Amino acid sequence: MKGEQAKNIDEYIARYPADVQELLQTIRATIQTAAPDAKEAIKYAIPTFILNGNLVHFGGYKSHIGFYPAPIGIEAFKEETAKYETGKGTLQFPIDKPLPLELISRIVKFRVEKNLEKAKKKVK
Repeated sequence: MKGEQAKNIDEYIARYPADVQELLQTIRATIQTAAPDAKEAIKYAIPTFILNGNLVHFGGYKSHIGFYPAPIGIEAFKEETAKYETGKGTLQFPIDKPLPLELISRIVKFRVEKNLEKAKKKVK
């Protein structure tokens, strides 16, 4: 979706057709549940959750939902993520298939753990 950058996640999601909005809201709710202390933002022009640094990002595209848990978030779940299109730190979930919400939740919880560990190391 071209145009001015969304100011927040609600505005970002509102720019999509109803069926895609539903998927984006579902992935958002899954992330919120898995990382209740994370803050929402728009970074890199897409929805981002922040907890001691970037946690995960997601975005809507023509034929898929992009989920960005960073390379470490994909590597830790290599076998389960192998069936999805990937790039460096990217998973693509086809719009016409159910979202793997349980997997997304586990990846987010893993990223929370890693970000908290990283924050503790910085304090020392």
